[in-house]
This record gives sequence, structure tokens and C-alpha cells, in this order.
Amino acid sequence: MVTRKRTALKLYELYIELEDIEPLIWRRILVPAAIRLPELHDLLQLVMGWTDSHLHSFQIADRTFSAAPAGELAELEMVNEKKYTLEAILGDSIFEFVYEYDFGDGWRHRIQVQSVATPHTDWFYPLCVAGARAAPPDDVGGVGGYAEFLSAINDPKHEEHDSMLVWIGGAFDPEGFDLNEINRTLRYGRHP
Repeated sequence: MVTRKRTALKLYELYIELEDIEPLIWRRILVPAAIRLPELHDLLQLVMGWTDSHLHSFQIADRTFSAAPAGELAELEMVNEKKYTLEAILGDSIFEFVYEYDFGDGWRHRIQVQSVATPHTDWFYPLCVAGARAAPPDDVGGVGGYAEFLSAINDPKHEEHDSMLVWIGGAFDPEGFDLNEINRTLRYGRHP
């Protein structure tokens, strides 16, 4: 994803909440209004820490957009997202939408939208400005699987403690959120 410094850029502030998880996992990002939906998907994957290994969709008003394979789009009653910008889809009347990632695990993100009145012309966009907590690992099994995963890794006596730590690669910090690393990746294209 290429980030550029621009003047007179129309920006949105997106407040993203991962639904059905407590304590709340959230992000606040600034994005160009002209961002295309596939680029927004890539950005959401990065700021949430997902691995982009599953299908996704945007549910905006009464339409659902996705990059699912062409045959599946019609079957799932979805519109191909490639041609659309966020600004074109939202218009002047939509201020909230849903981003779903991994239809099996069902990670739904509620996204609230606000226009940014005066963008900082010296800043680079997109930009993550705040957030809290790490998103669950891919393929953990949805909300219930994530709760079981956390229980297992936090209890050395749990029968799946060792196997879950091996599965996740040795450690997982549910409180982990690194704003600086996310923004370095956004600006310079490095991946954690």
C-alpha cells in the first residue's frame, strides 16, 4: 500500500470495533475518502493484525461488497468491490457499516465514519491514531474458540496449554497493540 502526503485531501476517520469480544478490541484510523474497497480491506487486515487468509465483505447500507471469486459473488448476492471507493459508497448519508472477515469464524467489525474537517497536510495517510488490544489469531474458531484459546494459554495446567502455545508460535499477548509498528508498516511498507 502506497502512502502519500497530499494537500486538500478529503479524509474519513474510521472507528473500528470488533464485535462480541470483551474487553473491547478497537482501532481508530484516518483514510483518504477515495480509498478503494480492496485497499481498505488490506488496511483493515494490517491494523487488526489479521493474515488475509479468508474471504471478507463490506455490508454498506443494503449492499454487500466482496472480492470473492466471480462465481461466488452472484451466489452470495455480493457486488464486486474492485470498482468502488469508500466515498462513492457512503455518499452523504451513511455513517456506519460492517466489515466481516473470515465467514467461518465470523469476525464482524462495526465501523463508524466521520469526515475530517481539516487534514494535516504534513501527515501521511492512511494513519492509525489509536487502538487497543490484539485481534484474535486467524483460525482460532470465532468468539468461543478465542475464549477457549485464551483460557488454555493462560493456564499452564490446561490440557491444551502446550499445544496452543505451539500453534500460536510460542506466545500471544491479548493486550498487545503497537501503534508505532502499525504506522511504520503503513508508511514504509514493512510487515511485522
